[in-house]
Amino acid sequence: MDTDLAARIDRIESTLAIQQLPVRYALAVDGRDVGAWVNLFVDDVDCGRHGRGREALAAYIEPLIATFYRSQHFICGQRIELVDANNAMGQVYCRAEHEDGDHWVVMSILYADTYQRREGDWYFARRIERSWYTSEVAATPTGPNFTNWPGQAENPDPSLPHAFPQWRAYWDRIGRDVEDKRTRFPINR
Repeated sequence: MDTDLAARIDRIESTLAIQQLPVRYALAVDGRDVGAWVNLFVDDVDCGRHGRGREALAAYIEPLIATFYRSQHFICGQRIELVDANNAMGQVYCRAEHEDGDHWVVMSILYADTYQRREGDWYFARRIERSWYTSEVAATPTGPNFTNWPGQAENPDPSLPHAFPQWRAYWDRIGRDVEDKRTRFPINR
């Protein structure tokens, strides 16, 4: 009974610690605290073609956040799935706004996260950003690319909502032609 209670308390404490990561991420990005931001990730974080580790992550992110002056990341909800005592996965909804010169740009984001506990603390092991749209606040996001951020690279293939595993199955089940919608709105595969 004691080990069961200890495991239950550990799951609760782990969940609470993981819930703080997206909020701390938002505060670090919006406050331009690159040191705090990179320390939310495991020390050997894989940055793909940019290298490994927190220094590589800082070198990658710093030029990106310098492209806009102010930002606000609103964390709207989070789902956490504890895989085992030291690993978890989750999704985080976020609405992010960016001041870019004379433009105020909003992004609707879903982060797909992988979390790891190391030496008693929880970190991001991986964070994948997927967006529904990017648009100036006063503009309506429209297809085919759902990207309306002047001066930024076009998002040629918005990943959401098509990246949800059941998206296509839902439309197939109710008999709607997803292929027709793909012509107007590309689907990320």
